[in-house]
Amino acid sequence: MAVYKEIESAVIHAGIYGDKYTRAVNVPIYQTSTFEQTGIQENPQWEYARSGNPTRAALEALISDLEKGYKGFAFASGMAAIAAVLTLFKSGDTILVSNNVYGGTFRILDKVFKNFDLNYVLVDTSSVDNIKENITDKVKAVYIETPTNPLMNITDIKAVSELAKSYGLLTIVDNTFMTPYLQRPIELGADIVVHSATKYLGGHSDLVAGLAVVNTKELADRMYFIQNSVGAVLGPFDSFLLIRGIKTAN
Repeated sequence: MAVYKEIESAVIHAGIYGDKYTRAVNVPIYQTSTFEQTGIQENPQWEYARSGNPTRAALEALISDLEKGYKGFAFASGMAAIAAVLTLFKSGDTILVSNNVYGGTFRILDKVFKNFDLNYVLVDTSSVDNIKENITDKVKAVYIETPTNPLMNITDIKAVSELAKSYGLLTIVDNTFMTPYLQRPIELGADIVVHSATKYLGGHSDLVAGLAVVNTKELADRMYFIQNSVGAVLGPFDSFLLIRGIKTAN
């Protein structure tokens, strides 16, 4: 994959560009649930569409390149992406969360994951001191949204990431409102980035989608296991639409 200096070029050409079989400049919609196997001992790249689809893979490579991460993942909604990220944690863990976080994020923490003893503390993350005061041995991550939806509160991603790393915590950033066109949290030290791609990345109000990008192989392996196990993946047609939407981001 080529590295593009300018975001205007990256949104069009980054990730997997075109189709090697036909030389089409756009990745086709591989609208299939299964892929032919040539032998029982074969370990093919493609076998079942929940586990992987070429159109979705192109989108995942694209968002990974744009966010400067290690690997990207595409989900059926922004909340599905957020739920997958929260599934990285265990019963008894605590996450510090921006106090003006998106309502859907609060709801899934408060009404769903709380049932499994994954706890949260709402914090004014615009102040690093506020975060530091709430760190205990049960805290495993800081989840920030910046700007927040809908009040547009701002958190210093770099400062929070540095603090989190000093305590061995993950930094998760919801980058929905800024998009990688304007802000790339992994470059500022974040470990995981999530998007409701339904909004500015899709850009045409014709799809619902979520994206996540991680910065290490270890996180990528765990995220892929969750994505494949739970199965809330983005379909090939919506993946195609989202690639198209990202191309028009500029």
